[in-house]
Amino acid sequence: MSKDTLIRTTPLHQMHLDAGAKMVPFAGYDMPVSYPLGIKKEHNHTREKAGLFDVSHMGQIRLGGANAKKALESIVPVDIIDLPLMKLRYALFTNKSGGVMDDLMVTNLGDEDLFLVVNAGCKNADFAHLQRTIGDDCKVEFLEDVALLALQGPLAHKVLSEIAPSISEMIFMSAKQVVINGMECLVTRSGYTGEDGFEISLAAKDSEELAKLLLSNIEVEWVGLGARDSLRLEAGLSLYGHELDIHHSPVESSLGWALSKVRRTGGEREGNYLGFETIMKHLNEGSESKVVGLQPQGRMPVRDGAMIEDELGNNVGKVTSGGFGPSINRPIAIARLKKSYIEKNSKLFALVRDKKIAVEIVSLPFVKQNYYRG
Repeated sequence: MSKDTLIRTTPLHQMHLDAGAKMVPFAGYDMPVSYPLGIKKEHNHTREKAGLFDVSHMGQIRLGGANAKKALESIVPVDIIDLPLMKLRYALFTNKSGGVMDDLMVTNLGDEDLFLVVNAGCKNADFAHLQRTIGDDCKVEFLEDVALLALQGPLAHKVLSEIAPSISEMIFMSAKQVVINGMECLVTRSGYTGEDGFEISLAAKDSEELAKLLLSNIEVEWVGLGARDSLRLEAGLSLYGHELDIHHSPVESSLGWALSKVRRTGGEREGNYLGFETIMKHLNEGSESKVVGLQPQGRMPVRDGAMIEDELGNNVGKVTSGGFGPSINRPIAIARLKKSYIEKNSKLFALVRDKKIAVEIVSLPFVKQNYYRG
């Protein structure tokens, strides 16, 4: 077996085993899908208190040099040059046909210092893409021996401020470098659950100490991949490989809001990234498909990959993410549908085990997003 096919572990792997986690292969890592509490209780605990997630499998990359901001802006459809100091922005890597190669978070740590968090399954390809496209214009560094923890939920702020009081002044999509018990941490007020929360990047050697410190608070419980997915689904958040892929533009994935105005309204900073022509055509003329929320009738979940038909049996789209929403106690789904059927408000059905389940197009998110904006 080659090194590339070996299942990797995060620095917190033994903690998960000690906590009784059910482990599964995910993006090349042995990851906790759930703990003895169970997915539904982990989900609800995050909505009500504070859940701790090990997301150390994600890729962490630094870009350095005087041209770092301009260089990154040349390959993403968002405004990087004017990203304020210690602020985050959601960004996308696109390909020549306008499809999405990955989505990522970009933090401005200084005029010559950008911090990127990319998806685990794409991180090697993303690093190669950065080196190939802008490696001559800035330093591209893949960060090794680092960990990433996400503390999410309405009590996340209370929990973290007890050990790092200075985070109290932070708002959603801001960053701060803090020292917790002698451990240097980069904290961002961000996350992918729809709740207020924080992501904490730190040295791998310190991660177990920080995790134990957070878990010593009675309000905090470990949460695995299972609840992480149901939380982001309820919050209507796109997931790479589901709502986002190389075959569909950001507009076709209902992410037109993520395309910065300065990059699409003329002027010297318009365009120049891969797939610009296709993406602008979809913005200006509309796209054939769109990502929407679906509410299935009844109690049977409609899973990823289920085909969607109209009354006449015509295929009109496919479910990209589906499951059960514990917060609202009913099945929910996100699907990519042909726009004409959305506009006609057609009667639609999901095919589940040879049964037709009536589905209704609804607005996203399924639950209110509770980010702290000050």
